[in-house]
Amino acid sequence: MVNWLTINSVFLDLDGTLLDLHFDNHFWLEHVPVCYAERHGLDHAEARSVLNDKYAAVMGSLDWYCVEYWSKELELDIPQLKKDVSHKIAVRPSVEEFLEFLHMQGKRVVLVTNAHPASVSIKMKKTSLDRYFNRIISSHELRLAKEEQGFWEKLQQTEPFDAEKTLFIDDNFGVLDAAKDYGIKNLLAIKKPDSRGDEKKHHEYVLLDSFEQITK
Repeated sequence: MVNWLTINSVFLDLDGTLLDLHFDNHFWLEHVPVCYAERHGLDHAEARSVLNDKYAAVMGSLDWYCVEYWSKELELDIPQLKKDVSHKIAVRPSVEEFLEFLHMQGKRVVLVTNAHPASVSIKMKKTSLDRYFNRIISSHELRLAKEEQGFWEKLQQTEPFDAEKTLFIDDNFGVLDAAKDYGIKNLLAIKKPDSRGDEKKHHEYVLLDSFEQITK
């Protein structure tokens, strides 16, 4: 599945790839609606309807991932709300063993995430995964979401990589499509990003059940 002799760099996503996406789904679909309803005097059904429209308007853009945008848009302290439910942040199975394997193989390991730096900080404080990375890059630093082609061009400038010798793993098919269009050859997806959600399917990308599949 992966010829490690041909890989120099490994780019990894955070939410849904290394971390269980259940936290983010619970946060945005359950916790935020409750807080928004309380803040604005709405019932839960009204709050969910308003939020669904707001989410749909920016999904896939940098604003969708921006805690500053949502704090202002919803009049809520999004970083604090994330801290309030941070006990739900969880590392996916075999992740730390996989990261240790990469370092034993001498690979350059880079976190490439759409998550806002404030969110990354909260999650690293909870999981301590930051110790495994040579570098952490948020799309907010480059001012483009990973779904956008310009992101990969900017990433090349700040973190030079050989597209033929880079492995990229993400749970978002749109992001993987953008990486493929840029020329990254080694792409893997995640079958079940949310441990309590449904399994994904794709006609092209290999979907991992566990990172153990590529370390044996």
